[in-house]
Amino acid sequence: MQPYERFDAWKESHKLVLAVYRVTKRFPGHELYGLTSQSRRAAFSVAANLVEGSAKRGGREFRRYLDISLASLAELTYALRLARDLEYLSEQEWIDLDAQRNRAGGLVWGLYASVGGIRGKRTHTRQD
Repeated sequence: MQPYERFDAWKESHKLVLAVYRVTKRFPGHELYGLTSQSRRAAFSVAANLVEGSAKRGGREFRRYLDISLASLAELTYALRLARDLEYLSEQEWIDLDAQRNRAGGLVWGLYASVGGIRGKRTHTRQD
């Protein structure tokens, strides 16, 4: 087993990549180098950065790659919304993909937090 395979965040992100590839097969041909390619790259980036980050030493490096994964999830969100609005995705496909993206995103956020990426808010009271 590869180190990244133990992470639920990677497992869900991999499912998301597969789902995005499946639905984008049906996008119009003129979108091959546009929305199809961009959606696939963003989805792939989510999972690939988890893989690459898990191979790095230390939490700080890993968090950097998780941060990129989170940004790719945001990009994918817009690409899928645009595909829905252009009617390349049915409403049900949108709902299913958005649910999968939410599951993957929640797990990536959780992993980010667990390696120290989210710190508690500090309240500092200064007394003079």
